[in-house]
Amino acid sequence: MASLFDSVSLGELRLPNRIVMAPMTRVRSNRDGLATPSMATYYAQRASAGLIVSEGVQPSLVGQSNPLTPGLYTPAQVDSWRQVTSAVHANGGRIFAQIMHAGRISHPDTTGHQPVAPSAVAAREAYVFTPTGPQLAPTPRALSTREVAGEVQSFATAAQGAIEAGFDGVELHGANGYLIGQFLSGNANLRTDRYGGSVSGRIRFAVEAVAATIDAIGAHRVGLRLSPGAGIWDAIDTDIPEVYGALLAELVPLGPAYVHLTGTDDDVLLGLRRAWPGTLIINPSTPSNPVPSTRADAERWLAQGADLVSFGRAYLANPDLVERFRADLPLAVADQDSYYTGGDDGYLTYPAYVSE
Repeated sequence: MASLFDSVSLGELRLPNRIVMAPMTRVRSNRDGLATPSMATYYAQRASAGLIVSEGVQPSLVGQSNPLTPGLYTPAQVDSWRQVTSAVHANGGRIFAQIMHAGRISHPDTTGHQPVAPSAVAAREAYVFTPTGPQLAPTPRALSTREVAGEVQSFATAAQGAIEAGFDGVELHGANGYLIGQFLSGNANLRTDRYGGSVSGRIRFAVEAVAATIDAIGAHRVGLRLSPGAGIWDAIDTDIPEVYGALLAELVPLGPAYVHLTGTDDDVLLGLRRAWPGTLIINPSTPSNPVPSTRADAERWLAQGADLVSFGRAYLANPDLVERFRADLPLAVADQDSYYTGGDDGYLTYPAYVSE
């Protein structure tokens, strides 16, 4: 069986281990969506991961979900990320940018625009973050068939910016109820055109976004994250094996570097492992389980066919997670109150483990 500490190929990269830092929103950018020096330090601290996937980065203003999240759609934003990628590479790491279009999980108070989505259906009983605090998710504007192509292209354009900024690749965020996941969802996507209705219609946006991004920067630099059945932000999946099986089948000839699965039932993940012949990253965490994943969780998934395993919450308080796992050391616990508060406390203040 593969070990967490074995090297592995990913696209044209050679990773020193199979441990991935999962994307996690930390709202530490400035008001212009620029990456900051603190962000460079944060990611550099975690550069011993086989691969880092950044926090979600919006590909456009209308694609922004939360205030104080970074972008990759202006020259200044692209330039600001160079300090991050340079710091990670200087510490021997590799980093992909996660491109995240929020779709309906946004608010005019944050972006100045009505959110866009597959259909004019608000996420039920969902509160989104705004500059003045949580507010109910508004009803989005349904994209016209002609407009969909522009949103597809936004992923590819942001990916080009990511490569210009020094990222090793990108991960398209198709999980957790954001725009790609909204197109896949049975209750968020009520369209009757070519982007809705049938299974082939519901997966079309995801396939086109991946294809456009691959055309822009190369298949070896592109991954896709999915969370079949997670139900986050009221994006309810129906016909999961059919929809996600069909999506993976369409991705095979495109040849992306990996698929990253999270947040669902083990049987679903195992079924999709069988359906996907390429590199697979598994995140063992689920929305209903508040406990960070462990080394044992990762080893169980490696034994069941995962190629790499990603960790989110465990990385918050353990920048040296690889070393702690290797030496079987205890894990520090993150301060939840500082997840989204800004500043360096609870962000840069978790030290490497020192035994007594």
